[in-house]
Amino acid sequence: MFSQLSPARAHALFLGLLATGSLVVAGPCDIYSSGGTPCVAAHSTTRALYSAYSGALYQVKRGSDSATTTISPLSAGGVANAAAQDTFCAGTTCLITIIYDQSGRGNHLTQAPPGGFSGPESNGYDNLASAIGAPVTLNGQKAYGVFISPGTGYRNNAASGIATGDAAEGMYAVLDGTHYNGGCCFDYGNAEVSSRDTGNGHMEAIYFGDNNVWGTGSGSGPWIMADLENGLFSGSSSSNNAGDPSVSSRFLTAIIKGGPNQWAIRGANAASGSLSTYYSGARPSASGYNPMSKEGAIILGIGGDNSVGAQGTFYEGVMTSGYPSDATEASVQANIVAAKYATTSLTSGTALTVGSSISLRATTACCTTRYLAHTGATVNTQVVSSSSDTTLKQQASWTVRTGLGNSACFSFESIDTPGSYLRHYNFVLQLNANDGTKQFHEDATFCPQSGLNGQGSSFRVWNYPTRYFRHYNNVLYAASNGGVHTFDAASSFNDDVSWVVSSGFA
Repeated sequence: MFSQLSPARAHALFLGLLATGSLVVAGPCDIYSSGGTPCVAAHSTTRALYSAYSGALYQVKRGSDSATTTISPLSAGGVANAAAQDTFCAGTTCLITIIYDQSGRGNHLTQAPPGGFSGPESNGYDNLASAIGAPVTLNGQKAYGVFISPGTGYRNNAASGIATGDAAEGMYAVLDGTHYNGGCCFDYGNAEVSSRDTGNGHMEAIYFGDNNVWGTGSGSGPWIMADLENGLFSGSSSSNNAGDPSVSSRFLTAIIKGGPNQWAIRGANAASGSLSTYYSGARPSASGYNPMSKEGAIILGIGGDNSVGAQGTFYEGVMTSGYPSDATEASVQANIVAAKYATTSLTSGTALTVGSSISLRATTACCTTRYLAHTGATVNTQVVSSSSDTTLKQQASWTVRTGLGNSACFSFESIDTPGSYLRHYNFVLQLNANDGTKQFHEDATFCPQSGLNGQGSSFRVWNYPTRYFRHYNNVLYAASNGGVHTFDAASSFNDDVSWVVSSGFA
């Protein structure tokens, strides 16, 4: 049994094991092990979490032929080989099908099954995440996170070594602090093995978002809280803890840890600085949370009962056996900062200039004289040429704007209806007036990439990156490459989502 590290010893251990060759010589799980609280689950699509780990990080499946491949670190302890994914997925779409457990316990995360709530996929399963929705760099090397849209979720209901009952555990996750909503529930951590709500205290998971149905912190959110089942907790009270601040770091470290009648919430900017403690003390006073009744399943992006209304982005996270010391966590935070998470481009393909007018021509063989246009609120394709009347030319012309929901992408304002934008609603493209809400802004933001059929650009939906502008029977949808909707049909998908970008008709 290891003794708990003092702050000075933990910091010295970390400094003594800093990088030469791989990203860092001591990974987060090496640090937890040295602190006497070893990882029992370790998940990341961006890097190895042990210094010696060189195995699979995650698996992707491509849309063209359903083939799969595993993505591993470039070297032991290093960053994921994003180039291998890019090569494998070139000219098609890819989904993340498995997030592998690096701890050796086989606690892999796969597509979440139905539970108390059903997901949107066939047979009630949850959606899988796009493999390209969350690109980042670590120490300048490209990698991909896990972009969770509402309806997306991963789970393991037969995990090994995860805390049960009132046993002590810790967990951290590195998240995108700007990607959240108020849906239930963007979680990572310990949940029910049945995918159903089995009562108070049967979960212990990191929650991130601005849901205010249960507990809240200071300000309007988003907050790091604990999902303990039938409540999101910011402290000992079931309601508010003013010491739990609203947090907005682009890269966010979130920590929850709990043991017999003690637990804590901690957080930090994952790109710089040290951890702060937002709560540390006794279990909530409400009935059912002391002692806890944890069950030992693992969830990502969903609630314990498979609630699927949340969104967020996950880069890495672990779960431990035992209650980690603050000193150990300080060294883990230093390791995360040393990884140098940074943003990178979300776009490729034909360059767009904010303020310019563009028109988008279909490339499917049937429809190469048709352009993306609108008739009132309906977005469709219409035959347009230089001899078309002014009204039609304006209906097929769009002003490029900085993305309303993410400035790294774009929004498209109608030329003939100023103040109205292309947006998706129930995965149908519409032309609607900007109502100023966060939801509208996100639904009206699109990220162009090189056209999937080799022509022009394809326009990825920012908040549902498995989906693209697609014309189907001359109507525009936010479509995925195969799925439950008729407009998701795989046939001619690459052609239907590829558009030649030209100067606007008007």
